[in-house]
Amino acid sequence: MAPRQPIKPSGDGTFRLELAAQERALIAAIVADLEGLLADDPGDELLIRLFPTARPDDPEAEAEYREMVRDELVSKRKARLATVAELVKATALDREQLAAWMGAVNDIRLVLGTRLDVSEDDEFDDTGGDDPESAARSAYWYLGWLLEHLVEASASEL
Repeated sequence: MAPRQPIKPSGDGTFRLELAAQERALIAAIVADLEGLLADDPGDELLIRLFPTARPDDPEAEAEYREMVRDELVSKRKARLATVAELVKATALDREQLAAWMGAVNDIRLVLGTRLDVSEDDEFDDTGGDDPESAARSAYWYLGWLLEHLVEASASEL
């Protein structure tokens, strides 16, 4: 049996999005959480991976850089999240919507990875056990799997 592909090119420039209701509910909930973080405090420590330091050696230049680009970056991220929230029940995406999904899923993974303190050395552990973060870890790995398929679908049209 072939592995499931949640998104596939349709051959007409659009992409079929085949997600189960639980997957769509998870994505909607996580999108809303990140929208809330960006709206409440775009300087929240959980967002550090979304806005990495550009000039760690020069605090003054870093402050200028953040002042110049921070609002634009926050706006772009909010727009991607809004697109996903609007299309969470969609069964087809165009190329622009697919790009928004890729960006939003990546942003969500970065924030969730920060919250979970995930590193490059971490591996998927399905044991759950007594880990109070097991649901969040499962969501993190699921979003990585989904992102991989979004990227593959996008690359298939190149």
